[in-house]
Amino acid sequence: MALQTPVRAATSTPGFYRAYTQQPAQRVAPNVTDDYERWYTDATPSNRMVLSLRCGIHTEIGWALDRLHRLCSNDQFILKTIPGLTEALFEWPEWYVREGHLESEKYPFFTLSVEEERKRRHATESLFILRNSAMNEPNAQELMNHTWTLPLLFGALTNLDPDAEANTEFLLNTIELLQAISQRVVLPQSSTDGKNPLAALLRIVDLSSNRTLIIATLTLLGQLFSNSANLVRLETDSPALSASLRYLPLFVDKPLVEASLNYLFAHFSHPPMVKAFFHHHFMPSTLRILVSLLLSEQVEETVSLDLPVSVRTIPATTMIAPDHDLTKEELDHLLPMAEPQRCYDWMRTMFVAKPEGEMTQVDFWNLYKDAFTPFGDRYPVLVASDVIKNVNVVFPQAQAMVLPGPPQRFVVRGVDRRKETQDIPRFKCQWDRSQCSTPAFVSAGELFDHLLQHISAVEVPESPCLWSSCSMPPVPKIRLGRHVLTHMPSSQPPAKHASQDDIVTLSVSDGYPMADPTQRPPPPLRNAAVTYRRPLVDPPSTSLTALLIIRIFFRTSFVATDLAPRADGERFGFPGVVAEDEGEETTNEDYTYEVEGERKGRRAFVGVRKMMEDVRIKDETLMSWVVEMVDAAYDGLPQS
Repeated sequence: MALQTPVRAATSTPGFYRAYTQQPAQRVAPNVTDDYERWYTDATPSNRMVLSLRCGIHTEIGWALDRLHRLCSNDQFILKTIPGLTEALFEWPEWYVREGHLESEKYPFFTLSVEEERKRRHATESLFILRNSAMNEPNAQELMNHTWTLPLLFGALTNLDPDAEANTEFLLNTIELLQAISQRVVLPQSSTDGKNPLAALLRIVDLSSNRTLIIATLTLLGQLFSNSANLVRLETDSPALSASLRYLPLFVDKPLVEASLNYLFAHFSHPPMVKAFFHHHFMPSTLRILVSLLLSEQVEETVSLDLPVSVRTIPATTMIAPDHDLTKEELDHLLPMAEPQRCYDWMRTMFVAKPEGEMTQVDFWNLYKDAFTPFGDRYPVLVASDVIKNVNVVFPQAQAMVLPGPPQRFVVRGVDRRKETQDIPRFKCQWDRSQCSTPAFVSAGELFDHLLQHISAVEVPESPCLWSSCSMPPVPKIRLGRHVLTHMPSSQPPAKHASQDDIVTLSVSDGYPMADPTQRPPPPLRNAAVTYRRPLVDPPSTSLTALLIIRIFFRTSFVATDLAPRADGERFGFPGVVAEDEGEETTNEDYTYEVEGERKGRRAFVGVRKMMEDVRIKDETLMSWVVEMVDAAYDGLPQS
């Protein structure tokens, strides 16, 4: 009769008593936090929750299940510490599997009575608590070893209709509880009554439209077939294989794709299954989808690596470089200076250091004299010997010297005139070493006529070409007229790309100008950079599983069975040719069947080799797998 008293009222008694038996000044509010009272989890057979589960009063059962919902998610909740709790939680699910489901399946379009609905709820909640408890390893071991667990779960899979909406939540909890203890689960053979839990699981995967049930079932099947004891139940035409291949292209649905990949990996980890799959008409497309999954999930970044090179540039168009003359501003700046400072600054303005440069001392003096002698009445000038001696002060590497003759030559070596760099018009005459003062012409014909006048003015029978820096030796005037045509600019400017500029790149070692520009080696790029893509993060779990499946396909395709040594008892165990008798005809057929499958697998890898070249993985070991597979696909030969 004590059980008829609502337990909810009893829960407030200790707090109520403590609050009102104290002095008024010491009264505190009662602690009504759920699960505060110790006897909720008291490890005795008289535990209030266990008694409430078995009392038969629906309100008390609901209260106990509500408290267990809160407790079962705690890592400290251990089923075996509360005697009788596990068996009490099994009672309602067993009732539902045995007879409770029949009512809702019998009248699917009508609402259950309040009494039946409460019972169904108790069964579903009890199984839910067992499922949550199994997430804790001690509870999983307890349920795995309990004799009631597998009969309940297998009975639920075989008795309940997965298409009935009322059974969906119960079946989902059943499958997830079976996942938690699948480590030791061995699928039974079909019984005489036709109840087969594997067939029920395959039916859910093949025919169900409930996505959650499909994901849970595929995950469970992958775990079950990871157990070697269940491999005998694998079939080459399993509905789970067809379903996994059907859902594999749904890249946007990651949970469904991951469940499909996990099952495929468990299925193909069994060598007979992968060899049989090579004869499946979906095999090439499956391999392509797996590679596409790797490409879709890889996260990359663009990396640009600059390659520093030593280069120099020159203008692509011809430049004229006349000698620099003093400007009016420069002359006005130099005149008031006292000698020899004025001479020093004048040299720096008019000349530059050039190791191979050379000019006569007379020319050097004349440039100084012509610049300052007209103003000698106001500003005294130096004599020629002082000017020549000052060259070594301004340019230490230069020196005045006398070259032996005949006749003797008095020169200043190590300096040269400063040049004025400017563009040459296209039809500007560069005869007389670019000293021709005739203005530029408007056409190539006018320029050629002008050049013929220069050639006609030559008085000697043979003359060198005087066009700019041309080094052609003296030739007759007739040949000279034909030669100058090589210097004529085109009447139409050459077409060039919009991105091409007017700068030519040369390596530092190239001399310029060069005798034969057509033999100039290709210079390095001015802006040399290597741009490539590299993986930014490690691939997700789905990509890793897909890569493992691809690797299984590769090892089965490219490690030919005919390369493996055969056992030979007559040759002391050394590999050799084994004589085949008449009893090996079936073996020969199987061998031919495997070889043909390997050929199909190799052809499939050849078909996706271009796609696999774009796969990049951050881990070097995994990336080496991809490189090995690509190389083998290009070679088309078996790899050991």
